[in-house]
Amino acid sequence: MKVSTAYLMVIIGAALWGITGLFVQYLYVYGFTPWEVVGIRLTFSTVLIFTYLLLKKRALLKVRIKDLPFFAGTGIVSIAFFNYFFFTVMNEASLSLSVVLLYTGPVFVAVISRFTFGEPFTSNKVTALILMLAGCSLTVGLLPAGQLNVSAMIILFGLASGFFYALYSIFGKYVSSRYHTLTITAYSMLFGSFFLVPTSQLWTKAELFAEPGVIMNGLGLALFATVLAYAFYTYGLTYVESSRAAILSTVEPVVAIIVGTALFNDMLSIWQAAGMLFVILSVLLTVQKKRQPLKKKAA
Repeated sequence: MKVSTAYLMVIIGAALWGITGLFVQYLYVYGFTPWEVVGIRLTFSTVLIFTYLLLKKRALLKVRIKDLPFFAGTGIVSIAFFNYFFFTVMNEASLSLSVVLLYTGPVFVAVISRFTFGEPFTSNKVTALILMLAGCSLTVGLLPAGQLNVSAMIILFGLASGFFYALYSIFGKYVSSRYHTLTITAYSMLFGSFFLVPTSQLWTKAELFAEPGVIMNGLGLALFATVLAYAFYTYGLTYVESSRAAILSTVEPVVAIIVGTALFNDMLSIWQAAGMLFVILSVLLTVQKKRQPLKKKAA
């Protein structure tokens, strides 16, 4: 695969993540809690992807038993918990703050990857990470005001969302060379839903699932912002360093701002425009030295 194609897959996945807030906010209107919304996301996603694989590509459902802990890692340790912390900050504080804190994730990825995969922590990565953090902060309004009227617990929850978000790249890297992206996404969602269904007790709000709005937003969250997003991202991750993929995924807050201005008439300030530029520059700085095709590593 050409490196440009791998980067594009990661960016598309991140862009689809950028529309997550649209569906989540509407589900909150119906009275669902953050943990329940995570349960809806993973359960709907599991049903969609396993239905497709059972009907069209059953061979992709075959996995080795010794790899199941990695799928549990991507599904439970990463996806379930980063969503919970992310949605909680979104609900208790603001979408802007939740996105800023979520995107401490690339910092965690770069540090962890240095010790787990031996990926070099180059000066380019350091500069790109600084640009990314500054860009995200400007884009969502944290800078230049620099004033946060939130509790320490909310900030800790936000940092936790970034940490658990980073772990998807780490766990996913171990199996990305052995399985199709749909296989990794399917089993990640399956393990996550196995954990979320009993702990969220969604059946106590069964009557709400008769509402067309709940079904539509649940399916939108599952299909576009979850299944397709993770499939594209994981496919790109097969050919891209974990830390680079995580930095590329910072297009998500840019997409969120664009959606807000296009659909909800949000005003884009000069600071937000500058932040979007910083994020784009961090992406360009990340990929500029990778021009040759990348190959999968041997299992």
